[in-house]
Amino acid sequence: MRAAVLTEYGKPLHVRELPDPVPGPGQVLVRVMASGVNPLDIKIRRGEAAHAQVVPAAVLGIDMAGVVQAVGDGVDGFRIGDEVFGMTGGVGGLQGSLAELAAVDARSLAHKPDALSMPQAAALPLGFITSWEGLVDRAEVGAGEQVLVHGGAGGVGFLAVQLAIARGARVYATGSASSLEIIGSTGATPIDYTASTVDDYVGAHTGGEGFDIVVDNVGGATLDASFTAVKRHTGHVVSALGWGTHSLAPLSFRGATYSGVFTLMPLLSGRGREHHGHIVAQAAALADSGQLAPRLHPTTFPLDSVNDAHAIVENGFATGKVVVAPDA
Repeated sequence: MRAAVLTEYGKPLHVRELPDPVPGPGQVLVRVMASGVNPLDIKIRRGEAAHAQVVPAAVLGIDMAGVVQAVGDGVDGFRIGDEVFGMTGGVGGLQGSLAELAAVDARSLAHKPDALSMPQAAALPLGFITSWEGLVDRAEVGAGEQVLVHGGAGGVGFLAVQLAIARGARVYATGSASSLEIIGSTGATPIDYTASTVDDYVGAHTGGEGFDIVVDNVGGATLDASFTAVKRHTGHVVSALGWGTHSLAPLSFRGATYSGVFTLMPLLSGRGREHHGHIVAQAAALADSGQLAPRLHPTTFPLDSVNDAHAIVENGFATGKVVVAPDA
């Protein structure tokens, strides 16, 4: 098979021939039809993501959609010819999806939603799993709650907004002036963070009480702002980027709580992959009911142009999720 290989940190990926993988017990062999490019993939390629535990030479690509080609021993629920998707590799020594074939843990997969194309399905897993772990597993979002999503037009935030709305929440999302229309298209109330302070939008939308749930997809100063935007006593902040040094005093003085999300853990540890499979199955159900859809960059890149795909993401030129189609 052909695959895009990271041979050295900070260098372009190299497309080369590798032996076809063989599915072991509990695995399925998938013909990869689409691979989503995440900002994390860029950090891994640059050698800036030690937490992903990737050592060259390695095949990158965390998200994928494709067709089952073979089924290993002990696998139930998948058959040859099934269309599947999931967050399946590209970290911790697991082969990634920037390849024509991948042998992956069947527990991490779900059947692809009928309503979405292969590129659309490949654009969902990491972002949706991160959103679900924060909003549902940690914060237990429910109907009528006021939810603030930071970075509502981003890869994770765009999906988090849709998930919260699907679960009955009243959703507000921050972004720059150029992203407000995109945020509004999801049904959320857009907030231009460059034109209003935290106190301004907390006052305008919650009467100064704060939001029931604040979702941070930005980190740094935005996480600090989240600690002052959350509701007193019962509020909950969740973040997938809480890696810096932060003062918890503003959160503590509000009597609110915080949860961190580390989406890669099941891939790295081998534990909890069934839950990831369950989460992407929920994504499929929402997509088929018309409540979830990703926003794609207009160009889908063939495997030979994988470095162009990475450059689009790295340089901030993507207008949606960038996808590589290995067989394009």
